[in-house]
This record gives sequence, C-alpha cells and structure tokens, in this order.
Amino acid sequence: MCLILIAFDCHPRYRLILAANRDEFHDRPTAPAAFWTHAPQVLAGRDLRGGGTWLGLTRGGRLAAVTNYRDPASLRADAPSRGALVSDFLTGSSDGRGYLTALTKKGSAYNGFNLVVWDGDALTWYANRGRGIETVLPGIHGISNALLDTDWPKVDLGMRLMKRWIDSSDRPDTEAGFALLANRTPTSDHRLPKTGVGIEWERLLSPMFITSPIYGTRASTLVLVDRKGGIELAERSFGPDGKPAGPDSDRRFAFTVETEPPDA
Repeated sequence: MCLILIAFDCHPRYRLILAANRDEFHDRPTAPAAFWTHAPQVLAGRDLRGGGTWLGLTRGGRLAAVTNYRDPASLRADAPSRGALVSDFLTGSSDGRGYLTALTKKGSAYNGFNLVVWDGDALTWYANRGRGIETVLPGIHGISNALLDTDWPKVDLGMRLMKRWIDSSDRPDTEAGFALLANRTPTSDHRLPKTGVGIEWERLLSPMFITSPIYGTRASTLVLVDRKGGIELAERSFGPDGKPAGPDSDRRFAFTVETEPPDA
C-alpha cells in the first residue's frame, strides 16, 4: 500500500473506516481480494511474488495494512517480504500490541515499512523507521511512504477528503469513497517531499492516485467496520491506464464478525 486513510472511532455508525490505494509495478503478479484457500478466515489480495499481502482482514474482525517507507538509500535486496507482516498478523492470534512488540525485535531485518493492525479492540501502528509502537487515537489519520500523519500534500488532501466523505452520510457511499481515492491532483514542485528518488519520480508519486505505464495505483480498497460487528470490503482494480481492469475489476464482500478458534 502507498496510501492508507483511516477514520477511527469518529463516525456514529462505524468504529473503523479505511480507504487505501495500493501502488505497485504493473508487472508484479497479483491476485485480487478473496478468502484464502489455505487460510479460509483471511480475506485479502495476494502478492504472488512475495507471498504476502498489502491489506487484509479476517472473519474474526482482525485487520492489517502495510505501506513501504520510502528510503531508497537503505534498500536491501535480501530483505524479507513486508507483505508477510500483514499475513502473519491475520493468521495469528496475538493482540495488536503484542504482535508489534514481538516485531520490534526483528523489524530492522526488513526494508522500511509502516504497519497498522486492528485486533477488534485497539488500532496500533509501528514503523521500523519510526518512533516506536503507538496506539492510534480516535480521529482521521493518514499514512503514505513516511510516518503516520506526516505532513505530505497527498496525505493532507486525503485526510480532508476522508472527513468530507464520512461526514456526508450515516452510511458513506462506496462510489464516493472510490472517487476520493481516485484523486489525481499532483503536488507543485516546491511542496514535493525529498525522499531520494529524484524529481521526476517525486512528481509521479505525488498524487493520491498514480498513473504511469510501469508503476501506479493497482487497487483501491474500502473497509467499513460497524459498531454491531458488520464488516464490508470493496475493492477495485486498475490497469496501467488508470482505468478499471476489465469487467471483473470490482469485488464486494460483507459478513458479520465471527469468533475465531483459539489457534487461528
């Protein structure tokens, strides 16, 4: 993921609302959101190269999502896949803080990441380039390729649009949520972050929704967790032209939280 917008405990109907864009190279093989055959409690897309996922949830109400922390100078080709951080939480049973506490002992082995986890009770964030584990407080939050709530133009814009969206209705409209994530407003050069990728890439990566022939927004995802245990997930996939990827580009899921077995 390269943009995660979160509305936590600030809507009368929903405890947690998440809107996210996954940005990736278009040639990286990917499976869309589905319940996994080998772990049927998990609903997530699949990175078919690394084996993990960028965002997912479970029938028991767990959720996790990851973004890369942009720091090209420190990239290691032999680092383990960051997508496994999400799938390991989803297939495990630790609470969020317990999982992240264990992760801090090996977090330096990974390339830079932000990881946000929801265990059905607390929403918790950790970045291995950050300031330690933090409990996410009620409100609107944003994560891109820096730390939680970093003052990047795309994050600031996304948080404003997120608030407008969730304030619009007792039940925020799905198409309006996808429209929020489809915002392609570029950032002016003087406001671009300087992350070491060069000015052309900073320009390309500056909008909330990224379009280019080789790299861009591959999927937009909306997750709504209501206060009665209902969960909805909507995903839309995109091609290199930034248009929905064919007639099967949209997927919708809805279910009620179940109690997971102790060894889930």
